[in-house]
Amino acid sequence: MADPKTRLTQLRQLAHFLDTAVRIPGTNIRLGFDALVGLIPGVGDMTMGIAGLFIVTSAARMGIPAPVLARMVLNIAIDSAVGVIPLLGDMFDVGWKAHTRNVALVEKYMMAPEHERRRTERVNRLQMIGLVVLLVTVMVLGIIGAIAVVRWLVQAAQAMGANL
Repeated sequence: MADPKTRLTQLRQLAHFLDTAVRIPGTNIRLGFDALVGLIPGVGDMTMGIAGLFIVTSAARMGIPAPVLARMVLNIAIDSAVGVIPLLGDMFDVGWKAHTRNVALVEKYMMAPEHERRRTERVNRLQMIGLVVLLVTVMVLGIIGAIAVVRWLVQAAQAMGANL
């Protein structure tokens, strides 16, 4: 595996590609592959959630402690859960930038002076499996919530059409 500085550079590049690669002309708004793939209902956000796990597993291999990894998984879970809501989720993806947030967490930990870091053990497989299960659960609940919202919107539209 590459040294931590090289790995951090690679993670920064990946986060840039996923979150901020393209600037919308005439604005300061930047978006990446995550926002574009997120336009595909359900599947897009699930796919980008899985892509976000690459950053988390890389961080785990770099020795980032479990509390930081849990916060990273939470960022992805929020991104994935809100991202499945049509339109709102797409706008949220542009602003939340979970991958950039996660790389910043890794960077903050890696750049902290040694005396500020707590002595931690590497994350074991069971902890990593637990974090992945948490993320998948939140993603599934997000999809269920999005389906409920879409059903509600369809029923409301039908009710309005019947009243006209």
